[in-house]
Amino acid sequence: MHSRILTVVLVIALGFTLALLGSRSGRVHLPGNQQDYEPVQPIAYSHRLHAGELQVPCLYCHFAAEQSRHAGIPPASVCMNCHRLVTAPLGALHAEEELAQKEKRPPRPLVSAELRKLYDALALNAKLESDPARTPRPIAWTRIHQLPDFVYFDHRAHLRAGVECQRCHGPVESMERVRQVADLSMGWCVNCHREVNRTGVYGPAVRASIDCSTCHY
Repeated sequence: MHSRILTVVLVIALGFTLALLGSRSGRVHLPGNQQDYEPVQPIAYSHRLHAGELQVPCLYCHFAAEQSRHAGIPPASVCMNCHRLVTAPLGALHAEEELAQKEKRPPRPLVSAELRKLYDALALNAKLESDPARTPRPIAWTRIHQLPDFVYFDHRAHLRAGVECQRCHGPVESMERVRQVADLSMGWCVNCHREVNRTGVYGPAVRASIDCSTCHY
């Protein structure tokens, strides 16, 4: 009798836990599953604009994916390759240039609110030069895709095999704010490897392992 009551209580508790976990996204997730996680970042960086409209290659910013296990977050210096010159949306800059020509004056410097956050983090002054009176500080980006510590994943091996970034990360080029598309569970990864081996989508030389020791050792 007591065991039946305990079972009922545990089932009810599990139901409340799953409901609580799925309340934010409207979907029920098991613990550790961050599918649909879409946090607000300290700077509103738009992948839709950069990777979509401007077609900036993923590996231009996430170059570490070719050199190490982790793709990592690009250093702010990569942002400055472009944003030392582009300080606001191109439409606003072009509009200011046209207005300046009509008014026969030099264009006024424009800096968007989001890029101001980048410049402030790098301790840059109005001329985008290092300000010795200020201290640079790292940008506290929120990590989205994260595997457990007991899982080994190497971006290099997947890139060498020809796996597209979107295979795991979804259509990032369409996202204003990045979210986790796949659940990144063991079953999801194993099924992907099985599909690759069955279809030969990446060529006969690619044999995706389904051995436990490949990811757990």
